Amino acid sequence: MASGPEGGGPVVSGAAGGDPGGPAGGDPVRTGTPGGAAGEPAGRAVTERRLHPFTPLRRAWVPIAATVGVLAQQGDRAARWVADLSTLLRLVTLAGVVLMFGVYGFLSWWFTHYAVTDTELRIRTGLLFRRTAHIRLDRLQAVDVTRPLLARLTGVASLRLDVIGTEEKDRLAFLGEQEAVALRAELLARAAGFAPEEAVRLGEAPQRELLRVTPRELAVSLALSLGVLAALAGGIVAPFVVWWFSSSPWVALATLLPMLGAVWAGTVGRFLTEYDWRVAESPDGLRLDHGMLDRAHETVPPGRVQTVRIVEPLLWRRSDRVRVELAVAGSKNEVLVPVASRAAAYAVIARVLPGVDLAGLSFSGSPDTGSRWVVPVWWKGYALAVSPEVFAARHGRLCRRTEIVPHAKVQSVRFTQGPWARARGVADVHVDTGANGTVTARLREASAAARLLHEQAARSHTSRASARPDRWMTESGPEA
Repeated sequence: MASGPEGGGPVVSGAAGGDPGGPAGGDPVRTGTPGGAAGEPAGRAVTERRLHPFTPLRRAWVPIAATVGVLAQQGDRAARWVADLSTLLRLVTLAGVVLMFGVYGFLSWWFTHYAVTDTELRIRTGLLFRRTAHIRLDRLQAVDVTRPLLARLTGVASLRLDVIGTEEKDRLAFLGEQEAVALRAELLARAAGFAPEEAVRLGEAPQRELLRVTPRELAVSLALSLGVLAALAGGIVAPFVVWWFSSSPWVALATLLPMLGAVWAGTVGRFLTEYDWRVAESPDGLRLDHGMLDRAHETVPPGRVQTVRIVEPLLWRRSDRVRVELAVAGSKNEVLVPVASRAAAYAVIARVLPGVDLAGLSFSGSPDTGSRWVVPVWWKGYALAVSPEVFAARHGRLCRRTEIVPHAKVQSVRFTQGPWARARGVADVHVDTGANGTVTARLREASAAARLLHEQAARSHTSRASARPDRWMTESGPEA
């Protein structure tokens, strides 16, 4: 299936048509032909809008990067060809390349439009081959606003749309900052079930800050992470070891570069991404704002959170600090809280899993007999807790992880038992979620695991009947 201009939504060819109600901001460019999509009133036109004029500059970098890559691949041949040209020809060639790339960026912007109808967001693009991406509003999961460094300097922003059933995120890049915020608010309101006129009137939903991670707290947490310390040690030691055995500085350098990349991603890169992390509560979900150079504004719809993971590195436990991660179906937003005290983290999780008392969960460890022979030493890190609301499994001793799944989010339950585990009288129970993830209660006594299998299937079936709706802004629709 073909993809849209910036993402992975379903695409079909055709002209746009639908409802005239578009978001605030942006210049209307034309009125579409009558005859909306299925479920929309026929004969009503849609006002299409263009992206921000900064967009051609951004899109011109695509062929520029491709040209630079080709020249770098040719190496000496390209250098000799440039050296054979006179100064005038070099200037003319450079001007022609800049003009060609500029025209490409301008045309790609000129023939790209977007419009919001009663039921969908449409993105139309293409000069020779017209394409229209139809993004159903009732399938929208989250709408994130991202502001890369250059975009922040020019006052523009990008919208990323999480749509159920797609691997990649659709994107509108770029819009004016105020237009992006207004369009995001309207899309979220319509996805929640509000009428088009009411969605435009509502505007940006109010928010209340729940938690903020200071730069100092973030830096200390990274310094106390065993993974970061191991990456630093490996980045320092590995190149010297390779140099010692190979006697070649070039082989050592080839080893050092990817190690430096891993160290950067786990230290400075992570610090820049999680800098000034803020969590706020609003009617459309939990809002996450973070980033030093590239500022991101993300939304976590609580009704679609499949799993909550509490991470407790060894060196964090003395100060009772934790990290909270999420698994949201169809989304790549994984971090809810990069570091916080346990009490503060539990308060934020309570907004995602209402009614769940994490402090009251009672974990039972794996049985001594049998478990120690299946998983020596590390068997003490496995534990299980089941409450009326959630299924929680714990594993790990150096870095302890607790995965919590609401019963309503369980898609299937599995019982597994290998020959060695069968001989020792233990088994595993796997709980599969809608985010293509699995939470495993390992090394349970075999008869208890069999009972847990049937009890968990029953709990999941009954919990789905009373689960909160996916339309997260209202509990029972627009009338609520």
